[in-house]
Amino acid sequence: MKKLIVIALIAGVFSSEFAFSTPSTQIWIPSTDFQKWKTMHLGLDNYTRTSKINGVRGAGMFDLGLTTGLLPFEKFQGEIGIDYLSMGDSNYDDYPIYFNAKLGFPESALFKNAPAIAIGTYNFGLKKNLTNYNIIYGEIAKTIPVIGRISVGYYTGNGKVLVDENLKKANDGILLSWDRTMTEISDKLWLAVDYQGGKNYLGALNFGASWSFSKNVSVIFGYDIYNNKNAYYNTNNQNANTFTAQVDINF
Repeated sequence: MKKLIVIALIAGVFSSEFAFSTPSTQIWIPSTDFQKWKTMHLGLDNYTRTSKINGVRGAGMFDLGLTTGLLPFEKFQGEIGIDYLSMGDSNYDDYPIYFNAKLGFPESALFKNAPAIAIGTYNFGLKKNLTNYNIIYGEIAKTIPVIGRISVGYYTGNGKVLVDENLKKANDGILLSWDRTMTEISDKLWLAVDYQGGKNYLGALNFGASWSFSKNVSVIFGYDIYNNKNAYYNTNNQNANTFTAQVDINF
């Protein structure tokens, strides 16, 4: 049944001008980037645990996301999407579908040298008090010559499911990132570090590198260090640090 859902999602994207999908991100946190109008993005993200949980070492999470541009404007942009997310726990994997959306302005859209601005939502799941994380965030970003792009933001979500190991509300935190295309080496090489605050399962420091094999295909390799490895998100508490490999394809 889950394979049929995945196939149906992919078929829906290729058969429709308006598809849905996962938000444009840095490594872990949302970015102020937007998928362009009438274009689509396929993301396949795998997170592999780097230490054993209950004596088992292996995959932690897998995310298949499809994204499309929402608005035909150059200075006011948006995107909308859907994710198929497997978290390695049957309680959650019975409800693997999550929705997201984002609106905002690219750099210099509002006025000369203005920062990029994004306001969005993600991880809107379908099961009440289990997968409805309902995260809302705001973020600004500015590219500084030589240094790269700096992003700063804040998020909040459902305090009934974004909790710490004691099931106490831990539903908000800061969003920070630095990213830069390393043109001195190659236009195809991109580096980034990002951070999501909070003692819930989303809080993490992440760093990685991307290589663009073509205009439309790139791969990110990164490492994720979680703020609270005991944070509760499923019956196994599988929040060990993870190695991530992410394939991004644009259509």
